[in-house]
Amino acid sequence: MRRLHPAWLVAAVAFVALVGAAGFRATPGVLLHPLHAEFGWPLATISAAVSVNLLLYGVTAPFAAALMDRFGIRRVVAGALALVAAGSGLTVAMTESWQLVLCWGVLVGLGTGSMALAFVATVTGRWFVKRRGLVTGVLTAGGAAGQLVFLPLLAVLVRDHGWRTAALVVAGAALAVVPLVVWLLREHPADLSRPPYGAAAVVPPARPEGGAAARAVGALTAAARTRPFWLLAGGFAICGATTNGLVGTHFVPAAHDHGMPETTAAGLLAVVGLFDIAGSIASGWLTDRVDPRLLLGAYYALRGASLLVLPSLFAGSARPSMLVFIVFYGLDWVATVPPTVALCREWFGASGAVVFGWVFAAHQAGAAVAATGAGLVRDRLGDYAAAWYAAGALSIGAAGLSLLLRRRGGEPAFALPVPAGRRAWSYRG
Repeated sequence: MRRLHPAWLVAAVAFVALVGAAGFRATPGVLLHPLHAEFGWPLATISAAVSVNLLLYGVTAPFAAALMDRFGIRRVVAGALALVAAGSGLTVAMTESWQLVLCWGVLVGLGTGSMALAFVATVTGRWFVKRRGLVTGVLTAGGAAGQLVFLPLLAVLVRDHGWRTAALVVAGAALAVVPLVVWLLREHPADLSRPPYGAAAVVPPARPEGGAAARAVGALTAAARTRPFWLLAGGFAICGATTNGLVGTHFVPAAHDHGMPETTAAGLLAVVGLFDIAGSIASGWLTDRVDPRLLLGAYYALRGASLLVLPSLFAGSARPSMLVFIVFYGLDWVATVPPTVALCREWFGASGAVVFGWVFAAHQAGAAVAATGAGLVRDRLGDYAAAWYAAGALSIGAAGLSLLLRRRGGEPAFALPVPAGRRAWSYRG
């Protein structure tokens, strides 16, 4: 019987960690009303903690790979899970709103940000040659699975046992994954005298150097001088604002405003996560066959149209029209990622992954603005309708930004800075 390559075990452990990270980030959506009811804090104040969480989740991503190179995957991921557990667990003792920002915003934001795209790229880059794209897609879809698993459970816990029980469950779940990571998440195939999956030769691990963070900043500085970067970052910021920031954070309380039980609304949001998996896989398949600019334009335009009609769909129960929206929106949720990655690669060559890290940071910045902005709209106007309409208009604007991207001719826009004495990467092809 053929022995299973250890890369698949590493990928499985990474998937579990990513599922958990996504679930932990999705938790505030079911805590907004309970915290408002107990402490009397405005929804905008509570949403500010979510905004800090989303922003740090994005900003941490470009630097997480540098930490993993320096200290190892296991240490960084185990430390990240410990931060999540501390941030969630300490909320049960808080009495002031700034403590929520510190715990759920800073600690959980830094922890989950260390288990984001950089973690996926590091695992697949070290352990896979064949099936790298497939594994990357599956690990990315782990975010949707995390939302699917955690949201309904946490909504039930909040309803039946209170928000503190839900926070402690999140803390316990994060700590439960730590032994699994320390035990099974190996650093390099060479540590086991094995080649990466699909390779013929054992590849010794590269000696860590101290310049990874500086190269990440250098990539941002160079990319920021180009028009394509701002078109991609602007579109992806709107993507973040209309998904994680608005729908992911405020859909449950908005539905509750119209009489829908929070458990039902959380279940609908979990279904978004289910169709998100199918949508991301299908979008990856389409990106190999269709101009990614056209795909992005279509995705954003259709998202905008759906958000413009969403306010008329809310009711005390999940009507068929709302279910159609949930399926449609789920298919479109992260469908934007494969074409955005492809365009980063087209314009910035081998440095495209690093540039995408910064484009993703813009995604999370947009999410952070939307999370707080929608809370302010709800506090000032009494409902979320204006937030949905603004998000719909912005999405249509993002479609325009995507279609403004032209095809690149010749060499990529710039070369990623490398340390002195190290051979520069090739950008052809």
